[in-house]
Amino acid sequence: MTFSRSASIEEIEQNQEWDVIIIGGGATGLGIAVDSASRGYRTLLVEQSDFAKGTSSRSTKLVHGGVRYLAQGDIALVYEALHERGLLLKNAPHLVHDQEFIIPCYDWKSILMYVVGLKFYDLLAGRSGFRKSAFLSAEKVLNAIPGLSKNKLIGGVSYSDGQFDDSRLAINLAQTAAKFDGVLLNYVKVNALTKNSDGMVTGIDAKDLETGKNYQLNAKTIINATGVFVDDILKMDKPAGKPIVRPSQGAHIVLDQSFLKGNVALMIPKTDDGRVLFAVPWHGKVLVGTTDTPLNEHSLEPKPLAEEIEFILKTAGKYLVKKPTHAAILSAFAGLRPLAAPGKDTNSTKEISRSHKLIVSDSGLITITGGKWTTYRKMAKDTIDRAIALGQQVKVKCITDQILIHGAEGVKEEGLFAIYGADATKIRKLMNGEPELAKVLHPDYPMVKAEVVWMIRNEMARTVEDVLARRSRVLFLNAEGAGKLAPAVATLMAEELNRNEAWISAQLGEFNVLVQQYLLKYDQKIGA
Repeated sequence: MTFSRSASIEEIEQNQEWDVIIIGGGATGLGIAVDSASRGYRTLLVEQSDFAKGTSSRSTKLVHGGVRYLAQGDIALVYEALHERGLLLKNAPHLVHDQEFIIPCYDWKSILMYVVGLKFYDLLAGRSGFRKSAFLSAEKVLNAIPGLSKNKLIGGVSYSDGQFDDSRLAINLAQTAAKFDGVLLNYVKVNALTKNSDGMVTGIDAKDLETGKNYQLNAKTIINATGVFVDDILKMDKPAGKPIVRPSQGAHIVLDQSFLKGNVALMIPKTDDGRVLFAVPWHGKVLVGTTDTPLNEHSLEPKPLAEEIEFILKTAGKYLVKKPTHAAILSAFAGLRPLAAPGKDTNSTKEISRSHKLIVSDSGLITITGGKWTTYRKMAKDTIDRAIALGQQVKVKCITDQILIHGAEGVKEEGLFAIYGADATKIRKLMNGEPELAKVLHPDYPMVKAEVVWMIRNEMARTVEDVLARRSRVLFLNAEGAGKLAPAVATLMAEELNRNEAWISAQLGEFNVLVQQYLLKYDQKIGA
């Protein structure tokens, strides 16, 4: 199956009957699509916006067991996550790598606690390809993180975890599912569930948001994998049902690499209000976060709260030589965690489970919620296994632990095209075939035209935001830079997608709003 929107639309035009329909194109839904398609089931996934538009592109970019969950005693979750971390390093080496972290310590009790705790973390991880933890003197800590303040520092503990590019992994998962003949569509919104006379769910009514055309599609298994939006789908099944998810917002800021210096990440396990704070090198910048703020509502584009930004700046300033200010923020964004909280009424997200939960409605609708990026594959396996256990599908063994994710084939790429993995060779071929495509989009940024063309033709990019936020990460890394690139991207996309000047104008207007939000400003124009 070709991973293109036109080919996928043609498939749903010709085929209304499927084995599995997945609602939701984030980490969980895409993982399920790979699992389902690779078992040989006729698989369709629909996403109301772009793949990974929501939570799945807004993580702290870590593939990890979760040191703080170990401290909370959730050993089973940590063990499962560490196993999955090892599989991700093996199956997606172009996007996942071993990242060294250091916990700075200011008393010997902390050093003892973290040395013992992280040795147990190493033990749970087994032989997973990651380095083991170690005690470091204050001198070695400062050599590793030159930007760390030496005030009262007596040493530190280093450990290893995984780092990745979340939305790039999401796109590659979609491409992997397509390799197994899965059909995936962005910008298709589910408006209703269809049921038979016995009240069992049999399909979906969906609308292509680009053309306005409606589709009725049927399947033996319908899976609700919509993250913080699961309750919206559950209400289609049972309007009087109680919410099962409590969103928790996590905000991040991005700073210049001069604030941290070096390639080692900083982990503050306990801040003034008990949260964890990371400062992680990422694509040549420093990603700092996160917060943990319970909310009562959800949206596709959540905004960082003023108090979250203040908390991150204040806390980072306590540990860094160079104190970050609002003016130093290159980009700021927020994501919503879909924490599973059936029947709970709490304002503390620490009390809400980070494990995933599977819920089967009386109608046969399967809902998967909770969890985290690291365990997406296990969540997907559990979901399809449940469909088999319910008798909705014939039994076929899961093979996703052995599947290389798209882009992982061949020699590992280095440099600017590293995120494309094996596809980098094909992008260079585009540049060689059409020298015009080798030109940069803007003199201040290294992105070339061929990358945008590749994203449109092979990664289902449909908007300027799709290109600059999730296929490349410019919006998240440098929002002002994304604004400067936007006009050239819009013009190139209009040529490829056969769009007019009105489309370009609308795209730039919408993207301008987004740029200003990520800059924590709301009154400037892009393209200057």
